[in-house]
Amino acid sequence: MDTSRLAVIIGGRGGIGAALGEALLSHPDYDRVISLSRRSTPAIDMADPESIAIAAGWLSDQPGEVRLVIDATGFLHDDTFSPERSLRDLDPEHMKKAFAINAIGPALLMKHVLPLLPREGRSVFATLSARVGSIEDNRLGGWHSYRASKSALNQFVRGAAIELGRKRKSAVCVALHPGTVDTPLSQPFAKSGLDVRPAPQAAAEIMAVIDGLTPAQTGGFFDHKGEPIPF
Repeated sequence: MDTSRLAVIIGGRGGIGAALGEALLSHPDYDRVISLSRRSTPAIDMADPESIAIAAGWLSDQPGEVRLVIDATGFLHDDTFSPERSLRDLDPEHMKKAFAINAIGPALLMKHVLPLLPREGRSVFATLSARVGSIEDNRLGGWHSYRASKSALNQFVRGAAIELGRKRKSAVCVALHPGTVDTPLSQPFAKSGLDVRPAPQAAAEIMAVIDGLTPAQTGGFFDHKGEPIPF
């Protein structure tokens, strides 16, 4: 039986995803790093449920044990949609896309990937959420589709963690806020005064948080310093 330890990055071509992949290459806890994206083989697109199932099936056939999965995907804006300033700006197509990529896709990823984690020993599933998805922390309003879709993601994480813990007592399933990272996703909104960090630094911080997680923290929502964020 091959017991080599696999680390999997979903969204490995993005700014933070690529940096996480680089950080994992020298990580002593993992023997192989697998990076999947819309341009990998197999391709995985969080807005395409079939691609998620196919990629998970491919992963299940890989030699070794999946010990870490990081979902580094997300949608905030594109050439068509930008974060809403008020309810007047709500657009159903924008909402559909935000929920498809930020909530539904990651939920289906958990559906297919969490069963691949070993029954024994430590394993981690981490998805990148956002502090603005915290309902308790929402004091400014706006960004409705992004906020609500990340709130939904956090709820999926909590529910998945409960189910995961029934059969895999040492597994951890969490949502992580990476902070404001210097990537195309955040650049248009990186106002002066924010703590904007380069992707390699953000990746190192995220890995430090992941390395320190314990099963008692499963189902939680944490920032890049390891501090809990209220749901």
